[in-house]
Amino acid sequence: MSVQLALVRRIAEIDRAEWDALVGEDGSPFLEWDWLDALEQSGCVAPKRGWAPHHLTLRDNSRLIGAAPMYLKSHSQGEFVFDHTWAEAAERAGMAYYPKLLVGVPFTPAAGQRILTHPEYSRATLLPQAAQALRDLCSANAMSSVHVNFCAADEVPALREAGFLHRRGLQYHWSNGGYESFEGYLGALRSKRRTQARRELRAVREHGIIISVHEGDEIPDELFAPMFRIYLSTIEKLYWGRQYLNQRLFDELRRRWKRRLCFVVARHGDEIVAGAINVQKAGVLYGRYWGCLREVRYLHFAVCYYAGIEHCIARGLQRFEPGAGGDYKHWRGFDAAGTHSLHYVSHAGLARAVADFLARERAVIDDAIAELHTRSALK
Repeated sequence: MSVQLALVRRIAEIDRAEWDALVGEDGSPFLEWDWLDALEQSGCVAPKRGWAPHHLTLRDNSRLIGAAPMYLKSHSQGEFVFDHTWAEAAERAGMAYYPKLLVGVPFTPAAGQRILTHPEYSRATLLPQAAQALRDLCSANAMSSVHVNFCAADEVPALREAGFLHRRGLQYHWSNGGYESFEGYLGALRSKRRTQARRELRAVREHGIIISVHEGDEIPDELFAPMFRIYLSTIEKLYWGRQYLNQRLFDELRRRWKRRLCFVVARHGDEIVAGAINVQKAGVLYGRYWGCLREVRYLHFAVCYYAGIEHCIARGLQRFEPGAGGDYKHWRGFDAAGTHSLHYVSHAGLARAVADFLARERAVIDDAIAELHTRSALK
């Protein structure tokens, strides 16, 4: 087998069926051609926004057998694996940190394969070739670094063998313990946490708030406009908030990706007051965005977490990943889970400093995960 490597500037230049054959039915929804193309067609991902697509493809003759969603970045925003201190160290040393290469999904801290391979080809053979290709691209173009964020566990050894540095991260995930109902789930919580959850849900109901879930093709088209306003509401309230998505993307999702969406909507009478935008596929619910147009105590927890858990139980979904950060998730039944990112730093001195930092950080993260498991909200 002779593998040909190439870079593609638009996902639209790759056949949709070819790309999705690599993702598969069990692959991350955020790797699907429709999602990546919608980001590009809407202008959310574009060179002028610091996200220049340079997707890596591997072909056996004309057949696509491997790929990686890759971007030339002029900043570190929207990645959720923070390397700003590395960029500052490079600047102090007189080195240019940007542009850099990023293999990952824009604006999405959800783990999954980052090097896609065809199911009829040996993944164990293709992973080292792709890892070496990423390193060679970085070196040949005199770039500071290439980053593979939120990658799958089976990609770690091949990337480390190619000289990438391993970074561990921590998220909070909910797992379905075979609960027959949401009340059954509450019964599995420790007494203090169960009492807390019921108090929070009761407080929301006492405000006259009704929460409903809309999924897939059953989502009314007219719901997309208020959900975009809800997305904007959180950005406008937070000084660090950044608007990565636009109205055109929501239009694209309504038109061709509705099957993957799950909206949680909170109403007071006929008025929509809050909501959460989720994505679901292959037994996993991914929480992405939340916002409220009226401040109601505990509404965030009811909409973002409890409604999602109840939906997972009702639909038999096995995992709920609500996004990055937040100890408050742990208190409500989401347990600690580790993530992986791999980083190739071309400058030897900076690489040594980063490697030393990551070794110490990994130890801290591993200890934190172990400690958090002993303090689970579940009995």
